[in-house]
Amino acid sequence: MTAAAPMSGPALAARDVAMWRGNHCLFESLDFSADAGSTVLVVGANGAGKTTLLRALAGLTVPTAGRIEWCGTDVRALPPERRGEIAYRGHAEGVKRDLTVRENLSFTRRISGGTADVAGVAEELGLGPKLDVRTRYLSAGQRRRVGLAALRLADARLWVLDEPMTHLDAAGRRLVAEWIGRHVGDGGVAVVATHQPDELARPGTLVVEL
Repeated sequence: MTAAAPMSGPALAARDVAMWRGNHCLFESLDFSADAGSTVLVVGANGAGKTTLLRALAGLTVPTAGRIEWCGTDVRALPPERRGEIAYRGHAEGVKRDLTVRENLSFTRRISGGTADVAGVAEELGLGPKLDVRTRYLSAGQRRRVGLAALRLADARLWVLDEPMTHLDAAGRRLVAEWIGRHVGDGGVAVVATHQPDELARPGTLVVEL
């Protein structure tokens, strides 16, 4: 994997960002920054633009105005070898239903260049007995866990997560919160859109309200 760029100044910064949907302004003049080891919670009513903001932070869409920087570089200008520094998980399950759990996790690890043990991650997720089951036969919560496994199987430094607790039971939500805590504790950055901020908030957490 290509060596990561050093972090000088904020790791992630949104500078005077505005997002419009057609003729409707979702938000404007949005400014925030997060250092390495930070959690950012994005909250707001349905339709406020949370998903749109997260996609812009991950470099998947272009702000109507303003600039989003990762380690001082516009996220849209990151070279291909640095795109792996950002992991985005949206509303979609992010799994291939005709593949087994093992095949899904192995594929994810291969394309992300990660090194984590597939069976070990499956055990963490409570999916050890399901490794050789096609994901189409899993519950919605179990499929959600398979999709979220990408966070442990990749070496991304910025996690951008859109409602990661959806379809998860209490144990699954605790696991996601633990993963996020471990990630930021290791110097990563996590940006999470959530309707359950109390489950993820900790001292120093930045809350961005849309």
